[in-house]
Amino acid sequence: MGQILKILHDLKPAMLMVVVQVVFAGLNVLYKLAANDGMNLRLIVAYRFLFATAFMVPLLSSKRPKMTWTTFFQAFLCALLGGSLAQNMYIESLALTSATFVCAMVNLTPAVTFIIAITIGLEKLALRTMAGKAKVLGTAIGIGGAMILTFYKGFQFNISTHINLLPNGPHASNSSHATHHLLGALLAFVCCICYALWMNIQAKMGEKYPCYYSSKALISVIGTVQTVAFALCVERDMSQWKIGWDVRLLTVAYAGVFGMGLTFWFIAWCVGIKGPLYTSIFSPLVLVVVAIAGSLFLQEKLYLGSIIGAVLIVVGLYVVLWGKSKEKKKISQSITSPKNKAMELAVTSFDDNTSIISNYHIISVGKESPMK
Repeated sequence: MGQILKILHDLKPAMLMVVVQVVFAGLNVLYKLAANDGMNLRLIVAYRFLFATAFMVPLLSSKRPKMTWTTFFQAFLCALLGGSLAQNMYIESLALTSATFVCAMVNLTPAVTFIIAITIGLEKLALRTMAGKAKVLGTAIGIGGAMILTFYKGFQFNISTHINLLPNGPHASNSSHATHHLLGALLAFVCCICYALWMNIQAKMGEKYPCYYSSKALISVIGTVQTVAFALCVERDMSQWKIGWDVRLLTVAYAGVFGMGLTFWFIAWCVGIKGPLYTSIFSPLVLVVVAIAGSLFLQEKLYLGSIIGAVLIVVGLYVVLWGKSKEKKKISQSITSPKNKAMELAVTSFDDNTSIISNYHIISVGKESPMK
C-alpha cells in the first residue's frame, strides 16, 4: 500500500498538468459555444477577467517590494499584451477558424519568443552550440508547420458523432470562409507575438518585483480594468451585459475560476516541484484533446494539412524546449561560486511566494531574463 501511495505521489505533478490541459481544452470548447450563442466576444474576455480577479485578489501578499512607476508600467504592459489584447485576439481567431487551429498556432509562442528575445538582445543565436542550433531549428520547423496548417488542407478525415453542440453555427460561402480563415490565422499569430512580448516584459518585471502571486493578482486587476473599458466602448447596450443561467455564465465563470485561477495554482506548484520546462512539455496535450472534442462534438473538419501542420508545430516546440533545457543545464553548472549562491539566496528569500519560481531565478543569474 505504501508503495502505491509513493507512486501516486510521484505522479501527482503529471496528473495535475494533465488536468490543466483538459481544463484548457474545455475552455476552448466553451468559448466556441458562447460565441455561437451570440455573446459578444469582448464581453466574454471582460467577464473572464472579472471572475479571475475575484478569485486571485486574495493572493496579494503584504510581503512584497515597494511598487514603483516602472514596475506598475511593466504590469500594465503585461496585462495588455498577455491579457486583454492577446485574449481578445485569441477568442476572435477561435470564432473565425476552429478551436483546433488556434490551439495549434499558440504552440508557436516559444519560437516567436525566441525570435523577439534575439531582436531585443535577451538571447543570442549561439549557432556554434547544440542548444543554439536546436532553438533555431525548432523555430523554423514550427513556422513551417504554421504555414502548412494555414494554407494546405488535403484529405478530410470524417470523424464525427450524432452529437453537435453547434447546430446553429454560421454557414459561410467558400470565399468568405477562406477570408475568415486567413484573418483568423493572422490574429492567432499576432496573439503569439503578444504572448512573446508579455513573457519578455514579465521577465524584466520579475527582476525588480519577484513576487509571483502578487504580480499575477496585480496584472489580473489591471487586465480587468482594460478589458471592461474596451468592452464598454464596443458594446454600450447594457442588456447585452446581462447573463443568465446558461452557457454564457458557465463559460465566463469557468474561464475565470478554472482557466485563470485554479490552473494558475496547479501550474505554479508544478513549476516549483519540477521546473518550467517540465510544465511546458504538456502544452501540446491540449491540442490533442481539443482536436478530438472539436471533431466529435463541434463538427469541426479535420484535414491532413491540419494534422501535418500541428505535428510540425509540436515537434518544433519540443526541439526549442530541448535547446532551452541544454542551455539551462549549462547555466546551472556555472552557478557554483559562493558569489552566485549569495545572489540566488538574495532573490529567493525575499518572499515565500518566490519559491514557486525559484527555478526561473536560478536559471537567470548572470542573464537578463529570469522567467523565460
